[in-house]
Amino acid sequence: MKIAVMGAGAVGCYYGAMLARAGHDVTLIGRPAHVDAVNRDGLLLEFGGAQQYIEMNASSDASAIAGAGLVLFCVKSTDTNDAGAQIKPFLAPDTIVMSLQNGVDNAERLSAVIGLPVIPTVVYVATSMEGPGHVKHHGRGELVIGTSPQSEKVAQTLRPAHIPVEISENAEGALWAKMILNCAYNALSAISQMPYGALVQGEGIWDVMRNAVDECLTVAKGCGVTVPGDVWGAIKKIAETMPGQYSSTAQDLARGKTSEIDFLNGYIVRKGAELGIPTPTNLALHAMTKLRERRE
Repeated sequence: MKIAVMGAGAVGCYYGAMLARAGHDVTLIGRPAHVDAVNRDGLLLEFGGAQQYIEMNASSDASAIAGAGLVLFCVKSTDTNDAGAQIKPFLAPDTIVMSLQNGVDNAERLSAVIGLPVIPTVVYVATSMEGPGHVKHHGRGELVIGTSPQSEKVAQTLRPAHIPVEISENAEGALWAKMILNCAYNALSAISQMPYGALVQGEGIWDVMRNAVDECLTVAKGCGVTVPGDVWGAIKKIAETMPGQYSSTAQDLARGKTSEIDFLNGYIVRKGAELGIPTPTNLALHAMTKLRERRE
């Protein structure tokens, strides 16, 4: 299959690399320095303690998406509308589009822009960009995707590439579960510039995280969302399974980039205000992250 990755950051590059390794024709759409490195040398993937250069196409122009049967949409939540408008002219009526993004409303927002169904996708992977054309995998890699007429075809494409896929009828709840995890970790990792394992050893951190999570769950209930699984258990496990991982928000701030915090803790604050639900911990985490973002 011809596959395009719109937003060739750490997440997009990892899944693009896995699909290219499995024999698919993958094109990355990203920033010029990254594109130049990939076109010159291939994408360097660090995975399982080994390094491998993977040949694939790369472009900084959205027109390179033309002809793709599957698009992995991996841009930051702040860029959803603009990036959606860029790719719209090059999508066919039967193009499968997946939103591999943080936050809970990106698939809906993207669908409104491009005029096509978008499969909401929850991403559980730890990756980082180590430089132009160089992505490093730190752990996990599974996806939870929403139910649609195209979901089984997507799963059959991804699984042979060693990408675990679960099809869920409660994709909205799964997206909320991932966002709550992000609300617990991302701001704190960004403010402290510490990885998860060291972060949770700080005095009072578990209490702060617990307060933030309780607020998120209350807001989710107010929105009529059923959040699946043991949310707090999953959050505690992250520090054990990804101790060396920095949050995507921390990585953004370290590079002087705008973060997605408005679509994480900021989203909880806005929804809480609409519902009359106090969210003081998320408000503080959002405000402190915005200050750090502004300084960077």
